[in-house]
Amino acid sequence: MANVKAQLNNVRLAPRKVRLVVNAVKGKNALKALEQLEFLNRRPSDPIMKLIKSALANAENNFNMVRSNLYIKEFFVDEGMKLRRYRPKAFGRTAPIQKKTSHIRLVLAEKVPGLKIEKKTEPKHEHKHDHEQGEHSAKEHKKIQTDLPGKPEVKTDLKENKGAFSSAKKKFFQRRKAI
Repeated sequence: MANVKAQLNNVRLAPRKVRLVVNAVKGKNALKALEQLEFLNRRPSDPIMKLIKSALANAENNFNMVRSNLYIKEFFVDEGMKLRRYRPKAFGRTAPIQKKTSHIRLVLAEKVPGLKIEKKTEPKHEHKHDHEQGEHSAKEHKKIQTDLPGKPEVKTDLKENKGAFSSAKKKFFQRRKAI
């Protein structure tokens, strides 16, 4: 059973507040957790969503895993470093402030072990180019480029296709001479 790990360090949020959000999605399907976090009105939900999306991308690209087959196995929130600041108080005194940070660690696992994405392998298309000028006109060259398999057709001539706005534009801006 393969595990996928992702980690965020020194997130400028207090660990206690991050744990509230993490505990809401721990143990759930990764895609369902993303849906739930999207509508959760808490500040830690955005970095946690990014972390889950990063882990899903790691699973797909590095391990060929299926997104819908992954669930959140472990979700740890540890205390990061504290930024120490001071607030001025009365009579020349200061009060210390600790700006806390969090380390968030996520482990995704497969529900059904060994389920992989089949990569589509396209045969490499060999291009034979004649680099002689004058053999094809520019329009024929564009037509040849758009006929390649797997590429969508793109309109290149904008002057030929005049829409309804151009005729309305002419009528709207015509002015009569003052008599």
